[in-house]
Order: sequence, then structure tokens, then C-alpha cells
Amino acid sequence: MMAHKRSIIIITVLLVIGAVAWALAAGQTVDQRGVLAGSVMANGLTTPGATAREGDILVYVQTITGPAAAVRATVDGTVKEVLVKPGDKVKTGDILVRIEPSKR
Repeated sequence: MMAHKRSIIIITVLLVIGAVAWALAAGQTVDQRGVLAGSVMANGLTTPGATAREGDILVYVQTITGPAAAVRATVDGTVKEVLVKPGDKVKTGDILVRIEPSKR
């Protein structure tokens, strides 16, 4: 009888820990880092709330050779933050956008 109660308590605790871990992971965002340096363009700049598919261009920059994709989505999801605005100067590796991945 005592072993049965202990098993139920252990299972309950593990389920609670699992539910908390899942809830925390669901709210995480994925940083989208720029691959080019340049000046952020207004044309093609994504917005918070937009749906992003892996490979979508999120930010264009003006480079010496002309407009180019500075960052593409690395995951499917919803754009949560756009950390740049038109005219901002960005460098390779800067975090430009944050995406909340889609639930699978």
C-alpha cells in the first residue's frame, strides 16, 4: 500500500515537472542573425506578428553591390520582435529578428 502511494506521488511529480518544462520551452524564441553588413531597407522588412516560413527573407540591407537579403528565417513560426528599423546599420552576426517557432 505504501509503495503504491509512493509510486503515484513520484509519477505526479514527474508529470508536473514535464508540464512546466514544456510550458517554458513553448515560449522561447529563436534569434535570427544577419549574414551581411549594410543599412536596413524599409522594403521587405518583416513585422511583429508576421508568419515566417523557413527560408523566408526577413530583412534586406543596402550593400555596396545593391540590395541583398541580410537574414532568412531558420525556423517556421511567428515573428515576435524586429530589432532593427529602416536606416539602421547592421553587422554580420547581429540579432535582427526573433521568431517564436510553430508548435509541431
